[in-house]
Amino acid sequence: MMKYKNIYFVGIGGIGMSALARWFNTNGYRVAGYDKTATPLIGALESEGIEVTIEDTIESIPASFLSDSQETLVVYTPAIPVRHVQMNYFKEQNYMILKRSQVLGMLAGNMRTVGVAGTHGKTTTSSMIAHMLRSAGVNSTAFLGGITQNYGSNMLMNERTDRLQDVVCVVEADEFDRSFLTLFPEVAVVTSTDADHLDIYGKHEEMLVSFADFVGQIEPEGLFIMRFGLPLASASKASIWTYSLQDGDIHTANLRIENARFVFDLIYPEGVIAEVSMRVPGYHNIENALATAAVGLYLQLPPHEIKSALESYKGVKRRFEYHIEREDLVYIDDYAHHPTEITALLNSVRALYPNRKLTVVFQPHLFTRTRDFIDGFAESLSNVDQLILLDIYPAREEPIEGVNSEWLLSKVKIENKVLVTKSELLNNLNANELELLVTLGAGDIDSLVRPIQNLLGKPLTK
Repeated sequence: MMKYKNIYFVGIGGIGMSALARWFNTNGYRVAGYDKTATPLIGALESEGIEVTIEDTIESIPASFLSDSQETLVVYTPAIPVRHVQMNYFKEQNYMILKRSQVLGMLAGNMRTVGVAGTHGKTTTSSMIAHMLRSAGVNSTAFLGGITQNYGSNMLMNERTDRLQDVVCVVEADEFDRSFLTLFPEVAVVTSTDADHLDIYGKHEEMLVSFADFVGQIEPEGLFIMRFGLPLASASKASIWTYSLQDGDIHTANLRIENARFVFDLIYPEGVIAEVSMRVPGYHNIENALATAAVGLYLQLPPHEIKSALESYKGVKRRFEYHIEREDLVYIDDYAHHPTEITALLNSVRALYPNRKLTVVFQPHLFTRTRDFIDGFAESLSNVDQLILLDIYPAREEPIEGVNSEWLLSKVKIENKVLVTKSELLNNLNANELELLVTLGAGDIDSLVRPIQNLLGKPLTK
């Protein structure tokens, strides 16, 4: 990396790309990039001195990045279309072009890497681990897939040191496009391996092969932390610790809800961390906390430091994020976009608020995901009292004939269900008597959170 002065990101507004951009910018490189839409995250990058364009033209690239192709590294995300003008220019001019995952693998390879993988839970778990290390005073850095509530960023920077090999690097290891295979971690967590990204893998079995390959790359002297019951133990050359709510080397006891908080004892082979009280709700987040504790125990953090970090962890934006919490109304927004995630979230919501009418607004994400998991979506969404369904968010995909929200709605087995457009949503909500509202999805439904919040009343202040 030392030969490059300029780093140009094509797709800089992505959550993972922007974290990398921030790392290079902080470490003295000139950084710029392109993305198709201006967002608050891009605004934050610009406020940090990073030049961003939303025009796909050669002219919009800063001149210093064009003057010498040997001094500029181009980093891109696979979501960039094949006809992208800037990308094709960089290819024609023989720039060094690398995927985000390749660059991340190079950086992480110089540090003690903790890789967190899984089809669900990796963003929360990786950010929880990063918070634990930071609160315990461990020199660490983190490349995260979400904005942490504790730090307001998707990137935590380590202290400058001549011994980078002593820095602990927390990386969200993404299975999409097999990106996590650029990592060779000392410690790895796998939270889940449910079928997903079948547009990439074709079959669930192929996705499991990639997870096994990732597990096989853990350093033999390191540790594999696996949710109990996953079919990956035989792939590991490293020691294995398992975890889950009730089973495994690390599990819970005396799990209960007190004052809308989940409280439990954390049981591990050498002892107990008693009376852990989580600020972030959800049974799935308790399991994420168990995986986090396993990392802390491996790194020999004192149990009281682990407990303090778990209890002070505030969560990630759009992961069980409260926006209104009043006696008459609770409004929660979440990124869940897979049937397993939706089921886990709604089970936790029901446990916290068992006597409230549950209204869910869901925006399906991707035509292929909707097609591949249509029955799972229908089953998970049939467990709400009222469903308001939005059109499918296409992201990088072209429409697929017959795959639409009308099809999904027809399979949901409740009577109180309706399909609306985004422009109709606020009027629909205004006409409803709401007690417990949850918005779900990985598309652009987050752009509706503030308007909903404004419609329904004052935001959460505590």
